[in-house]
Amino acid sequence: MEPKVRTLTGRQFATTFALAPQRFAWLLGAGASASAGIPTAYMMIRDFKTRLFCQELGLPRREVDSADPLWVNRVNEFLRRRAAIPPAGDPSEYSAAFEMVYPSPIERRKYIEEAIRLGTPSFGHRVLAALISTKRIPCIFTTNFDPLVETAATQTDQLLPANERAMPTVAALDSADRADRCIRESAWPLIAKLHGDYQSTSLKNTEAELRNQDEKLRTVLTSACQRFGLVVVGYSGRDASVMDALTQAVGTPGAFPSGIYWVTRSPRDISPAVTAFLDATARGQVNVAIVESENFDEFAADIADETSFPESIERHVREARQTPILRSVSLPSTEALKFPVLRCSALPLGDLPAEARRLSLSRSATTVQVRELLRGADVRGIVASTGRNVAAFGVDGELVAALETVGARLSGTIQLNPEVDSWALGLLYDALTRALSRQRPLFARMRRAGHFLLVAKGRPDEDPQWARERERRLAGLKKAYDSPLSGTVPKLGYPYTEGVRIRLEQCAGRWWCVFDPVTFVDVPRTRTGAEEDDPTEPTDAAPRRVDPAADWRRERWALRYNESWTDIIAAWANLLGGSEDRTVRSCGLEAEGGVDAIFPISNVTAWCRPSHTHDYFTRRR
Repeated sequence: MEPKVRTLTGRQFATTFALAPQRFAWLLGAGASASAGIPTAYMMIRDFKTRLFCQELGLPRREVDSADPLWVNRVNEFLRRRAAIPPAGDPSEYSAAFEMVYPSPIERRKYIEEAIRLGTPSFGHRVLAALISTKRIPCIFTTNFDPLVETAATQTDQLLPANERAMPTVAALDSADRADRCIRESAWPLIAKLHGDYQSTSLKNTEAELRNQDEKLRTVLTSACQRFGLVVVGYSGRDASVMDALTQAVGTPGAFPSGIYWVTRSPRDISPAVTAFLDATARGQVNVAIVESENFDEFAADIADETSFPESIERHVREARQTPILRSVSLPSTEALKFPVLRCSALPLGDLPAEARRLSLSRSATTVQVRELLRGADVRGIVASTGRNVAAFGVDGELVAALETVGARLSGTIQLNPEVDSWALGLLYDALTRALSRQRPLFARMRRAGHFLLVAKGRPDEDPQWARERERRLAGLKKAYDSPLSGTVPKLGYPYTEGVRIRLEQCAGRWWCVFDPVTFVDVPRTRTGAEEDDPTEPTDAAPRRVDPAADWRRERWALRYNESWTDIIAAWANLLGGSEDRTVRSCGLEAEGGVDAIFPISNVTAWCRPSHTHDYFTRRR
């Protein structure tokens, strides 16, 4: 039976480590400096990608927020289409992007120097420095360029009498002889910068530079692995040079005598290369464990709790410890107020439709193609295709006839599981939107940007009886808005109409129909076909570069405060969920011969109550 890699908590490791900390060397990666304000490799990759994006499109760097998920998606999609750098997650992604943005080693060193200036030793660094100054750690290897470890160690050394100071030796690429001497003479503690120091003339960043580790530092690392166990913190295993050195050490008899402890937020975050290394090391009869800890500071806190330091260092370490975010609190002992203070624009749904009609096709067709066939045959159906099978709501005979060209035939029903299958969720989205617009003075507008229900204006040839019914049913909305529900935007002349965006959401063990009131302005599209693939265009909005009605729309809603909002929400709730039997149907099938989507829906919106009796909730107007 093959040895397994154990999983420990940070506290479990700290208990073991405190027994004999001198048995372990440490390997630190970029993650150990993240809480100190140093950009991680992931953050730097995002910055490099953003700079490439701006260079290609001629955009100012300050106008693109590399931390905004919307911009991140645009940048990634742009670079993916051009295959400019390796795909996301590739081990060479960092080095390739860095070299493309800054081809010169001098430029790369300047970039690193600027990033280093942002850092200040964190709580984790103080704990590590305390271990160094009290001579509990023999050597530390790091791929980081920053001086945070040695700066923190200098601070803790100054808190001790001169004859008790550790005074660690710092060795980088241009001073590898120092590291070699420390190993030969056991002159501890040692801090070895595997990729160089930020002041070094030679730094290892690009794939070519990282391909071969400096021979002397490689020998020092492998020699240390033969004498000590290894604690790895904040290191992703991204560069093959260090991983090759560790793998080489595993092949040496007696390597890692105290084991390997790889610290990570979750075992799922470990890269395949590191997983393969740990498995192979465990098969070599080395004690291997994964230590789960949220970050370097929390891992260091577990070690600090199990370790005693001199009073001066103890005080220095503790003053940097952050106040816990989670703490014990007393549960409220008084009953909360019953009056709801927050009204949500969400209507509870009963059980969603569990099945739809299954149509088997003789050849594959996409959902878009199936919809086109239905539209061409003037058949109103709601469909979702999974290739050779189509899930549908509508009249069976009409569906089969409309899809004759793709060899459609009835094949019973198909189960719908919207929590797992995106096609099923999309089908129910369409069905619910169609159901809510049916027999109401509303019309559905289903787009990639979302599903909307808009107020119908009525036609010149409209039946007078229906016109009166439409006015009656829209009376609540007109009163709540206290302004026309449709018209034209002043000075622009674009038609507008009030409506809601519909969302299906699951919360508190049930499904909800969430509706967001919006003012829809029908702005003519101006984008040309050549701009279809423009990555700067939002992919989740209508295909327009600028919304000329944005300011007007913003002013229209600016003065609608709480009382106005609750009236608008109530009016929409009554209109959407106001049927007599509290159900809506997407097709309105009254007899057999098809499958209809039926949604039980209430017109009572969700509420949120306070969990305490604050004076604010008992005040008088």
